[in-house]
Amino acid sequence: MAAPNSQSPSVRTHFKTPEGRYKLSHEKTHPTSLLHYSHGKTITQVTLAHLKDKPLQTPSTSSSSSSTGGVGARFSAARLLGTGNGSRGLVFGGGNGFSGRLTGGAKSTTVSTGGAGVSNGPLASSYDGEGTFLIFNVGDAIFVSDCNSQDKDPIKCLHFGNANPICHTYDPDAKDGHDLLIGLTSGDVYTASLRQQLQDPGKKLIGAMHYNKDGAINSSRCTSVAWVPHSDGLFVVSHADGNLYIYDKNKDGSGDVPFPPVKDLAQFSVAHARSSKSNPIARWHICQGSINEIAFSPNGMYLAAVGRDGYLRVFEYAKEQLTCGSKSYFGALLCCAWSPDGKYVLTGGEDDLVQVWSMEDQRVVAWGEGHNSWVSAVAFDPYWVAPPSGESGESVTYRFGSVGQDTQLLLWDLAMDEVVVPLRRLGGTLSGSPAFREPGAQSARWESVQPVGILHPAPVRKEVPKLAPIMAHRVHAEPLSSLIFTKESILTACHEGHVKIWDRPGVQGCSPARNSDSADVSSKEKLQPAKSGLSQFKQ
Repeated sequence: MAAPNSQSPSVRTHFKTPEGRYKLSHEKTHPTSLLHYSHGKTITQVTLAHLKDKPLQTPSTSSSSSSTGGVGARFSAARLLGTGNGSRGLVFGGGNGFSGRLTGGAKSTTVSTGGAGVSNGPLASSYDGEGTFLIFNVGDAIFVSDCNSQDKDPIKCLHFGNANPICHTYDPDAKDGHDLLIGLTSGDVYTASLRQQLQDPGKKLIGAMHYNKDGAINSSRCTSVAWVPHSDGLFVVSHADGNLYIYDKNKDGSGDVPFPPVKDLAQFSVAHARSSKSNPIARWHICQGSINEIAFSPNGMYLAAVGRDGYLRVFEYAKEQLTCGSKSYFGALLCCAWSPDGKYVLTGGEDDLVQVWSMEDQRVVAWGEGHNSWVSAVAFDPYWVAPPSGESGESVTYRFGSVGQDTQLLLWDLAMDEVVVPLRRLGGTLSGSPAFREPGAQSARWESVQPVGILHPAPVRKEVPKLAPIMAHRVHAEPLSSLIFTKESILTACHEGHVKIWDRPGVQGCSPARNSDSADVSSKEKLQPAKSGLSQFKQ
């Protein structure tokens, strides 16, 4: 969709909600002098990483029980030397203007980390404690900013010369220190230690493990990455060709392509690696066209995926089975997110709507109307809670947010007693056949597909309750791409790599990292949805 026109309201520094005023605290951005390549096709995503005050040991000595003797030894040596998955050398030169080359194949990937305009400063050279950091990609670079600082400029930058980093995530519970996961437009994937990057005085990526080197397994761009919850080193990478791969970072890599060609592009299928030493260990073919985002449920049982074909698909991860899903009203789905209790899945996309899918009812229980362009990111607010209203019954309220290419942040309240319960009492099914259908279903060969689980067509709009946002505010001048809720703030980011931190009501001049649990909150500490009524925040 087109960017907002000149008649759009101006960008303000605060916005009001029923619970009070959110104020712009500070901003983070990138030094434009460092952008060597056009970044128009690379959309900025933001990861919030909290490093605990007790440093992890340098990842060098232990290997998982799933790794066998020689493999584990090679893997540990690779981490010590900073080599790529124990097979090809990762050679770096230090200092500004650094340029290193990953070699050993028909193609090569240049990784450069340097240039004028950014300083890695005292923090980067001596950091060994706690802190909360923003990690965001712009063009061919990954930037790291200190959330405790009011400085706009990042403290660290890493450049990937021949491919752009496009997705990333952080694992606070990584036992070996390799907690940062990065996917590139070339299909290459890296894991690295964020702490090591901050401790290193130079401007280079150090100690990184390299997977899918030079796109050997899949050369289409990475679209989303996720650590598998409650696992020891498993992670998932989705690609633009509709395939998803499961990796084990405790295993040595294999140069051989371990998977057969996909026989039926229209059908979900799973293939496992032929050798126990191969990495990745499994491939899921999910859909035709791009997988745009993946997200694990809080308990790790389910994996949600949304794609170019407009479907939300929910899989039972351990069983490798499609459980349920639904079609967008129009166009592709671009983003998805789980509620803190795992009962609901939010999606957003090219129909300008926010869709609320209920795992219990196996249906869309609400449409959110309010955006004027594509919805690019959605998230539940786990820190918001409404006090008891004194009413009996299922009067539970959730707060969630969405951002879009219309430059707006919208906040929504999903009240069980107003939306979900009345729909549940109606019983029956929504209009439309509950049979699986893919885009192009008019073709007979598509109708014959019978996967495990049911994918519902889009329900009739008038049969699904509509939500109106409680707040809509233009927070950036450019289209928005990322949304994160912390205990004290809301973080928004635009396509061009500018991040804004909005303090919650009652929080004055506070960094989102003031409390140690702002980015690493256990399920007990997260606020659970409560009875509807006047909203409040846990202090």
